[in-house]
Amino acid sequence: MTVYIALDDTDMPDSPGTGRLARDLFSLLEHRYHLLGITRHQLYVHPDIPYTSHNSAAVIHVHAVPHEERDALFEEVAQFVQSRAAKGSDPGVCMTDHESVTPALILFGKEAKSTVLTQDQAITMASHTGVRLIGLDGTKGGIIGSLAAVGLAAGGSDGRYIQVGKIRTLQGQAEISAIHDAGIPAVYSLDGRSIDSGEVRFRKFPQPMRINHSPVLFVREDNESWIVERRD
Repeated sequence: MTVYIALDDTDMPDSPGTGRLARDLFSLLEHRYHLLGITRHQLYVHPDIPYTSHNSAAVIHVHAVPHEERDALFEEVAQFVQSRAAKGSDPGVCMTDHESVTPALILFGKEAKSTVLTQDQAITMASHTGVRLIGLDGTKGGIIGSLAAVGLAAGGSDGRYIQVGKIRTLQGQAEISAIHDAGIPAVYSLDGRSIDSGEVRFRKFPQPMRINHSPVLFVREDNESWIVERRD
């Protein structure tokens, strides 16, 4: 059973982003738990929503955390984020298991991509679903994005992976076979073809989309090779 740990609004313009903090937390936890990856989820960009750069949240996917350990794990995560979040940020943390995610929470996540939501709505949603949710500093506005990100991650077809397998060891370009070996099982062209051979070029490292709970890399043709198609 997957457990989702979501972080939002942990950074400031002159600090590392929430994705970086999520990777640091991943490194802390990976020696004790089976971690499946980290996904980035794009939320609504609107003048009424305070955000640092892109208004995205990060979710760590953890496999099978024993029930008796979950309260302690949530407290550990909250303490880690509070100690590492940038001064002046408004961090929020959310955690729940996949089976506890309701259709209403998935809808909350989808609405957060195109609607201005409030902390009161997030608190009410968390109280009705039993989701662990906490604001740690500042305005605590990060509770909205972290809760939404859990709903989006649980829905299975939103966001992209910023860490899964060994994707971060690939730099600039790689053969399809190496991409598979790194932890991306499927590569598709935009017109629906499964791409099984050839070279793919990308910026930094490949960041596959999350489709049906699995990493899928979309590419487009460029002369005799492929280029990663980036879409949030």
